[in-house]
Amino acid sequence: MDKIIIENLEFIGTHGVFQEEKFLGQKFLVSVEMMTSTREAGKTGNLEKSTHYGMVADDIEKIFLSQSFDLIETCAEEIAHMILLNYPLVKEVKVKIKKPWAPIRKHFDFVAVEITRKWHKAYISLGSNMGNKKENLLKAIENIKNLKDTFVIKESTILETEPYGYKDQDMFLNGCIEIKTLFTPQELLKELLEIEILMGRKRIIKWGPRIIDLDIILFDDEVINEENLVVPHPYMCDRIFVLEPLFEIAPYIIHPVKRLSIMELKNLLENK
Repeated sequence: MDKIIIENLEFIGTHGVFQEEKFLGQKFLVSVEMMTSTREAGKTGNLEKSTHYGMVADDIEKIFLSQSFDLIETCAEEIAHMILLNYPLVKEVKVKIKKPWAPIRKHFDFVAVEITRKWHKAYISLGSNMGNKKENLLKAIENIKNLKDTFVIKESTILETEPYGYKDQDMFLNGCIEIKTLFTPQELLKELLEIEILMGRKRIIKWGPRIIDLDIILFDDEVINEENLVVPHPYMCDRIFVLEPLFEIAPYIIHPVKRLSIMELKNLLENK
């Protein structure tokens, strides 16, 4: 993507863990790279189609001088978070904070922290076969909408499907949503598990009845194999109740392992 860069904004701040740093203050240099598209602004000359770097610089100054951070890592997180939330054309941001007067008894140019943060796109499969199933799904979606730094972008229709694996249970209602979030995969998983617990989910029988089931199906183009999280979801290609609602809202998204679109995966499963 294109970039808008602000290099080495200079501030005197009181950030650091030592009392001398908080009392005396010291010089810091802040740089940001904002990944965006400048094409429309460049072709039209319309400032509203770009990100106003002067306003960004002012907002960085407000955060930098608003309080004394023990760690410049925290300050960098606050700046990245502010830019991504306040400037919707920015998809990804790199923040670098240099500390040239850091309390190190060695010759050096500067100590620095550099982070990259961005908006993520994730797809979440929802299912319920206990109680008021439709109300459960709608309540879960509302809970996801209320998560910090998370927006529901698309919702599929709700489908009735047969149970998978453990057959001696009621029919399911299933759906899928696309979200935009600043959470990492593990952070998102933690939030979804807390929603399940809040709604009364109890894990008693594998693939058994559940008041709500929330699964991360896809997360950007990432391939994740961790003890508590596998993405893409390992069973998604075998489950029509996952592929059908996902196909409705994202038919051309490519499975990062199979290298096939959701439409192709759905057709393959239906023609087995």
